[in-house]
Amino acid sequence: QVQLVESGGGLVQAGGSLRLSCAASGRTFSNAVMGWFRQAPGKEREFVAYMSRSDGSTRYADSVKGRFTISRDNAKNTVDLQMNSLKPEDTAIYLCAAQKGGILTAGRWAYDYWGQGTQVTVSS
Repeated sequence: QVQLVESGGGLVQAGGSLRLSCAASGRTFSNAVMGWFRQAPGKEREFVAYMSRSDGSTRYADSVKGRFTISRDNAKNTVDLQMNSLKPEDTAIYLCAAQKGGILTAGRWAYDYWGQGTQVTVSS
């Protein structure tokens, strides 16, 4: 089993920055792909970014490309999301996710473990 705990959310003005962090514990050796998703009120959970443990490959949603950067520290079992140039439409609960396997996909179906989420609110 894997436990994921997010931190770093908060309230920020448009144009500002936040850095989210996710700490993984438990059977973390199998977390080949870790990612971030977000869910705004009344909307479906959507993919934000993922990063592969093996080769460091990344993928971002078009809506955050160029503004968000995902990174991970395999030794510490953490994955971070640096969010710059934040917009009001980025307001959501941000959730960390991890896979048992290593499927490079943005699909929620591939992620086996989820954190509780951290709230990000961007004011205009």
